[in-house]
Order: sequence, then structure tokens, then C-alpha cells
Amino acid sequence: MTNIPETGRTPRVQIRLIVLQILVLSLLLTLGGRLWYLQVRNGDEYAKEASGNHVQQVVTPAVRGSILDARGIPLADNETRLVVSASRTDLMKMEDDGKGVLTKLADVLGMKPKEVMEKVRLCDAKTPQPCWNGSPYQPIPITDEATPKQALQIRERGEDFPGITAEPTAVRRYAGPGGSNTAQVLGYLSPVTDAEIEQAKDTESPYLRSDQVGRSGLERTYDKELRGKAGVTRYEVDNLGRVIGRAKSDDAQPGGNVVTSIDARVQSVAEYELNEAMKAARHEFDKNTGENYKADSGAVVVMEAKTGRVVAMASNPSYDPNAWVGGISGKDYAQLTGKKSNYPLLNRATQGQAAPGSIFKVVSTTAAVNAGYPFNGRYPCTSSYSIGSQVFKNFESENFGPINLGRALEVSCDTVFYGLAHNEWKKDGGTKPKKNANDWFFKTAKQFGLSKKTGIDLPSEVSGRIPDRKWKQDFWKANKDAWCKAAKKGGDYIQRLSYENCLEGNQMRAGDEVNYSIGQGDTLVTPIQMASIYAAISNGGTLHRPEVGKAVISADGKQTTELQPKVNGKLPMTRKTRDEIDEALAGVATRGTAAWRFGGWPQDKIPMHAKTGTAEVYGKQTTSWFATYTKDYSIVMTISQGGTGSGASGPAVRKIYDAIYGLDENGKQNKKKALLPSPQTSLPKIGSDGSIDAPKIEPYAPQKEEPPAEQELAAGPPSSTYGRRD
Repeated sequence: MTNIPETGRTPRVQIRLIVLQILVLSLLLTLGGRLWYLQVRNGDEYAKEASGNHVQQVVTPAVRGSILDARGIPLADNETRLVVSASRTDLMKMEDDGKGVLTKLADVLGMKPKEVMEKVRLCDAKTPQPCWNGSPYQPIPITDEATPKQALQIRERGEDFPGITAEPTAVRRYAGPGGSNTAQVLGYLSPVTDAEIEQAKDTESPYLRSDQVGRSGLERTYDKELRGKAGVTRYEVDNLGRVIGRAKSDDAQPGGNVVTSIDARVQSVAEYELNEAMKAARHEFDKNTGENYKADSGAVVVMEAKTGRVVAMASNPSYDPNAWVGGISGKDYAQLTGKKSNYPLLNRATQGQAAPGSIFKVVSTTAAVNAGYPFNGRYPCTSSYSIGSQVFKNFESENFGPINLGRALEVSCDTVFYGLAHNEWKKDGGTKPKKNANDWFFKTAKQFGLSKKTGIDLPSEVSGRIPDRKWKQDFWKANKDAWCKAAKKGGDYIQRLSYENCLEGNQMRAGDEVNYSIGQGDTLVTPIQMASIYAAISNGGTLHRPEVGKAVISADGKQTTELQPKVNGKLPMTRKTRDEIDEALAGVATRGTAAWRFGGWPQDKIPMHAKTGTAEVYGKQTTSWFATYTKDYSIVMTISQGGTGSGASGPAVRKIYDAIYGLDENGKQNKKKALLPSPQTSLPKIGSDGSIDAPKIEPYAPQKEEPPAEQELAAGPPSSTYGRRD
């Protein structure tokens, strides 16, 4: 073996190392030069291109929670529908921006091509509805009313409909159990707006562009609890809209279920009887106007007396909340909001306000007692009451002689209250009030909770109005210029009234106070306020905050948050006064103005208490009011331009009670037919899979109208019973 000296390899190795170093250095120089070129020479250009790469979200909407009645019957839930959707991203990749595909789709769906194309265009400040307000990177719904045949055509001919899907999807449904509507209580949904997204972005529950938001009713009040949390899949997208990567995904979390105190069966009865009462009123002749009553709107509230929870709430005219599902058409929207619609979206139980008429006299009675007038004192019930040259008459000039306040409530004697209010007005200084005027009649009304909202868990409640001295002053300041401009001393009625208001419209005149004492003049109340007051008289004096929501139960039924009744305050009366008024209101139902509507009522088993009211409104027909309570429930009904309290509203209220307690036309009780002999206390059970074991209910079948028995007629209705004032 030949030995090669070590020194023989050294130059060769060194040369190789030098070459290798040169190559490495060259590569580094080349890389450095390329980096300089990209970051320095063309840095702005590439930065601009890279800015087009960003993350987009594709949202999987959460299943919205259900709204249930007190027994678990769905009032609003979700149903599976075949929803046809279009991927705008796929359509925009086509040469014609997808117009050909959308035209073929319109033919399959029986729609106009323009209608379909409008659905997929994006909303902006200049684009009218319909348009898409959600993310352009998620499927845009075209219709939620596709038939199985249409869906099959689309799926089988996938090559003709690229970017189009037809999948079963959960869609909001307003079930209307038992024929009930409950529209104004439930509300409706519509897409979230940019302003709402911006406003909620830093909150615990931010909106996504695909969210549907509650716009009224319980859908709005409990939107956060019902909405749940949408699932989000994040994609990296280049500036051409192409997906180049996928990030993490968050699963959707379904919303909770809101259990209400509404009983769908009682709701159905209340809606039906209110509507029938209004129809009946339109067949009755109003001798004051020479035409039939218009009965253009109305409301009824059924409330638990001991808790303030609402068992039923109906408002008429009404609407179908399903019209909003999937987006309301322009035509339907105009029908619901136009001048000729009579505004069915308005909840007249909480947003409708009117003069209360004689149902207000429980407030005036309390005010009189608090001012020092004995309940059992003797007060003249004369046929009329004069203040200067102005004469205020009792109904049909009735004259009952000296009576106490209880009897004044029973027969609804106006002149008793005229006299009491006039005396207090004079004690307070008349048109030149004392510095610390007592103003018992106004102060007491506010202590009853009037002129402020009850706080019911429904949006946009109104407060009503108590026209005290401060209100008179503020109203005069706001209208003085217009009054003075229209004033004319010797003109027609409006001109003379403007002249008088211009000079002294800020003064509390005697006529203002006596009118106010019987619930007339500028006084305004809502049905929910009066239902709360009469419920408070029933329960001993506690004014509860009315509630519709009863509990929120998680989608899997494992977590329950009960919503406990809250107290607004106490009625400003002693226990003795409460008992005296309670006895008088029982007398109204047995021997007073409501007796002819409660013939045969089992007063010994279920004591009934009532007060009738007929409010005069300038330029309109009279407003009908009927306020009642038992130990369990308070029911108040009103019908605008409906006539008298007992004439228009009385029969309907009686029938609602008959259904609740299971009474026949003779007052005999069948507890098996009773809907709610006592308030519902337990909550419905929801399974871990979200299932609800709810009973089925049948539509309300009213009893046939029977002619009144002789003993009922003997209760004392006048010759024209419908025209009876109270």
C-alpha cells in the first residue's frame, strides 16, 4: 500500500473551501439584493397587493330560542324550510356576473329575474330594498318557500346552477296556537343595521352582519337571550375574493327559550271576544253622531292580580308577524304603516292612550278621602252641577239624592265628584293657586302610578298624562303663539276656544278640575295602567310592575333564570278605604251600572268587582271602558269610538271570565272546562335535546248567544241598553 503524504491534499481542500465560500457569499448577495428590490425598490407596490389579502368570516346563524306560553306551548319558534341561497362569490367569477344562472333560477322558482337579482345585490346608502345587508362571502337567501320539487330540480341540475344551494334551514315561525295571534306582544325580526353593529361592537354580545334583530315586543326585549351565538368560520381571502386558507371555526350556540305568563288559550279568547265586541259595536247606532259606531281600535289586558303578570294582551287591529319572516315586501310594509292602515303595529294595550272616563273614579274617590271627605258622608247626587254660567249634567239628568262615595261609584254619579273637585279647587286658590296648594286629585293620581310608565317588559310603552298645573303651564307655553294667531273673540267654536286659551290657557279653571275628576278633559291613561290599578285594589294595594316574561331556560333545559315579579309601589289608601272601595265595586257588578252584564254570576263563590266608563272625546265618538277584577285576575277592555262601557266592552269581558272559570251562560261552573281557575305557577319542562312536552290546544269555540233571562232585565237596563252611558 502506497502512503500519500498529507501535505499533498491541503491545496486542493483549500481551493474547494474558497470556492464554496464564494458561492455562499454570492447567494447571500443575491438574496440580499432581492430583498432590497422587494422591500425598498418595489416595497410600496407589494405592500399594496398584500393589503388585498385579508380574513373573511362565513357565519352559521344560531338557532333562535323559542317564546313559550306559561304551559310551554310555542308562541314563536322555528320551522325547517327549504331555503334556496346563492353564493355571490361564485356568481362574480362568471363572465356575466351570474345573470344567466339567476335568470334560470328565477324560472324554476316562479319569480321574476329582476326580483332574484335584487336579492343578491349588496346594500349601501344608495341601494333601496330589497338588497343583502350581510357578508358577501356567505350564502344569500333567495327564498325560504321553495317546494321539494324546486329544490330537487336545483340539486339534480347542479351544473346548470353553480353557486346555488337548496338546503333545509331553520326559519322563524309565529305559530298562532289555538287561533291566537299575539302579534304586538311577540313582535317581529328584521336584519341588523350598520349603526347597530357599530353600537354593539364593544359589548359582550356584538352583532354579526347576518343577525336578525328583534324590532318590537318580546323579540326586542329579550333579543340577547333569544339570539344565541352564531358560529363563525374564518377564511383568508385574496384581493380577488379567492379563498387561500382557512383559520379556526367557532360552533354556533342556540339561543335560550323565553317562557311567558301568557296562556295561549286565554289569549285566543281575549282576541276573539275583543274582535267580536268591535264588530257588534259597528252595528249599533250612535244617536249623538247619527251614524253607527266606528269601533276603529281596541285593547284588552288580562292580568294576575297578585303578581302583575300578564295572562293575555290583545290589540286590534292586528297583523300577521309571519309577514316579516324572510324580509317583508314593500307592499306589505305599506299596508302595515300607511295612513290608511290604522297602524296595526301599535300595541294599544301599552301604547294607546285615551281619556278613561268613569273607571278613573276609583282615583277620585281615594283623593276625596285623602283630602278629608268621609267615605260614608252624604254628598248630593243632583241632576246637574253649575259653575257660573256653565252647567255640567249627570247622565240623562239622573238624580239619586244624597249618597255616600260607595253609592256614587255604583251608580257612577258625576255630580258628586264635580262637587268634591270644585271644593278642592277653591280651597287651593282657584285660578290663583296658593304657594303650597294640596292638589289632592292630581297628586293622588300620580301616586296611583299614572302619568308615568308601568315598566312592563315590552318596548315603547307610553306614560299617559295627568293634566296638573305644571302640565297646563308647559302646554300653554308650547301652544300660546298658535292659539293667539287663530284666536277670534266672536268667531266659531275653535276660534273662540283659541281666544280663551291664548289669554288664560295656563290657568287651572274650575271646569278643568271638575272634568278631570270623572276622567275627562286632558287626562290620558293606557289599558295596562288601569289593569295594574284594578289588580292592586284586588290584592290589597300593591302596585306590581307588569311582566310578560316569566323565565329564560337554556336550549338544553339545564339552566333556568326565573324573572320574579317586581313592585312599583303601594296605592295611596288605607286598608279601610281599600275595603270600602272594594265593596262598592262589588256593588257595581251586582246592583250598579254593570249589573245587567253580570246576571247569574256566582258572586258568592267568585266575587266580581267592576267599574264602567264611557269617555267623551272631542270630534270623535265615545270611548268604551270596562275595568274588572276577581281575587285572581284583573281584566280591562277599551274600544275607541265603541260606545258605552257596559254596552260595548261589558259582554266581551264577561265571556273572557266565563272561559277562565268554566262558567256557562247561567253562571254554573264546570271546572273541567275552566281554562285558568287559578294562576299558573309551574314552569314547562325542556328536554336536554331541546324538546318541549307542550299540550295541544283547540281554537276557541264561543258559547252561543242566548236571550237575557227576566231576572237579568230586572237589574235595571234602560230602554236602549247599548246606549247606557256606564
